[in-house]
Amino acid sequence: MKSFRQELSFETATRRAYLNITSQVEEAVARSGVKEGLVLVNAMHITASVYINDDEPGLLQDYDEFLETVAPHDASYRHNDTGEDNGDAHIKRQLMGREVVVAVTNGRLDFGPWEQIFYGEFDGRRRKRVLIKIVGE
Repeated sequence: MKSFRQELSFETATRRAYLNITSQVEEAVARSGVKEGLVLVNAMHITASVYINDDEPGLLQDYDEFLETVAPHDASYRHNDTGEDNGDAHIKRQLMGREVVVAVTNGRLDFGPWEQIFYGEFDGRRRKRVLIKIVGE
């Protein structure tokens, strides 16, 4: 069995951002040489997320508005009593999830219609990483 590991780095200019990283994951799958297997893509930070959905601007805006309604940045969080200002980002990450696993079939991501992989940033303006781990034959 083959194993391949790659990290992506992101530093967004804004606190919240949603980046389509599908092409970067596809490139990693191609480099790995794996034809049949699985790819894990996970955020390596507790205020960021990796998730799968449609790449439609209205949907991305809906996500952002929903998350800000559920966990507004300017609300009072006990976590912020420690000197942090990102209590909301931790909650947003829990709602959106940490990682995705996608099948690799014939050397390609085996998606359903419209599926894309996104990096969700909820406490940006500093460098963060995403892990891509591919295993298979």
